[in-house]
Amino acid sequence: MQRGCQGCRSQDHDFDIAMAFQPIVDIQTGRTFAFEALVRGSNGEGADEVLSRVTPENRYAFDQRCRVAAIEGAVAAGILATDARLSINFLPNAVYSPAACIQLTLKTARATSFPIERLIFEFTENEEMTDTDHVKNIVESYRKMGFATAIDDFGAGHAGLGLLAKFQTDYIKLDMELVRGIETSLPRRMIVEGVIRIADSLGITIIAEGIETKAEHDALRAIGVRYIQGYLFARPGFKCLPEILLPDERYAAVA
Repeated sequence: MQRGCQGCRSQDHDFDIAMAFQPIVDIQTGRTFAFEALVRGSNGEGADEVLSRVTPENRYAFDQRCRVAAIEGAVAAGILATDARLSINFLPNAVYSPAACIQLTLKTARATSFPIERLIFEFTENEEMTDTDHVKNIVESYRKMGFATAIDDFGAGHAGLGLLAKFQTDYIKLDMELVRGIETSLPRRMIVEGVIRIADSLGITIIAEGIETKAEHDALRAIGVRYIQGYLFARPGFKCLPEILLPDERYAAVA
């Protein structure tokens, strides 16, 4: 715990990063519900190149730097002129104390006038949960502070439904492998429908990510998914908020 508190007081971050932003679209309204901040190198290098430099020793500094870069970058790109939320990826294993480790995030939000109630913090199942009770504490603490939380890549990581049984986030982001080609795959459709029923019963909102085709979009819409993210609408915009192109508009433009 002391290590985390020392880290929160430190402003010495070694990561030279920037952010790209990809919209999450409300397909009922055709508007951007949120922008997910995706880490990039300062010159646009891919996430894999940046993440390859993260170690257990610098993981805390990286997590803190990403939060600051996401908020500052989104504000600089014009998010305050919209009503969209900002979704920030975080590393649960880099949070030693939720209350202490959030202080730099709060300071950055105040300095940029970004409303904290528009923040969503998402963590991926692909990061092994060494202490699920600790992650549960983070989720519950963030909810009390007014933040929303999400499980990213749901269905592709270490915990799956077992993690959901332990605690519930506000959102579940379905991994792209669950929805890829869902319009022609009965098993995928049945699995997604099952997750939707469970989520609805628990008061959790589903977001489908990695959507690339109109057929996937139409199949997900037909089974009740409202929020969708993927190349079908927009690719991530480096240091900018990309405009979305709805499927009907896209195909009308091609015609």
